[in-house]
Amino acid sequence: MTKKELRAAMRRKNLGITPPERAAASGRIFGRIGRLEAFARARTVGVFCSLADEPDTSEALARWSAAGKRLAVPRVEGDVMRFYAYDPRTMRPGAFGIAEPGPEAPECEPQELDLVIVPGTAFTAAGARMGRGRGYYDKYLSQPEVHAVKIGVCFAHQLVGELPSEPHDVAMDYVVTD
Repeated sequence: MTKKELRAAMRRKNLGITPPERAAASGRIFGRIGRLEAFARARTVGVFCSLADEPDTSEALARWSAAGKRLAVPRVEGDVMRFYAYDPRTMRPGAFGIAEPGPEAPECEPQELDLVIVPGTAFTAAGARMGRGRGYYDKYLSQPEVHAVKIGVCFAHQLVGELPSEPHDVAMDYVVTD
């Protein structure tokens, strides 16, 4: 399959998951992350704000924020993505309809992130990742200041045997599924 075909197939499968199934699968994914030693050690965690065809991050954001974890969420600014302090009161619809922090949110510098949770269209068990094709995460994670542990998250059917790779693709340290 081409990248375009694989993205379309995964999107169809993901959107075919019922809301209760998605909630349960998301709970398992983020529960597993919460039990990782890398998560326990992390002071600042970057977490994406989910779209309808991704594992739902809303409960994890609420739970981890209430537990005192410092969280940062991305905001797309043109062709660049940056992370900002997570505060549910500042969130508003942003690029591509994704919830983003508003202009008053303080930026979280790349070197401050200890762990980043990364969405993807498909992953391999070895950590290869295929995103949506715009390269926001690859560009961000390839910055020399980024030393964060990278955790890819997906539903079990998004784990594939192999993916076409490009020289700019950034591999994940862990891949967590439901």
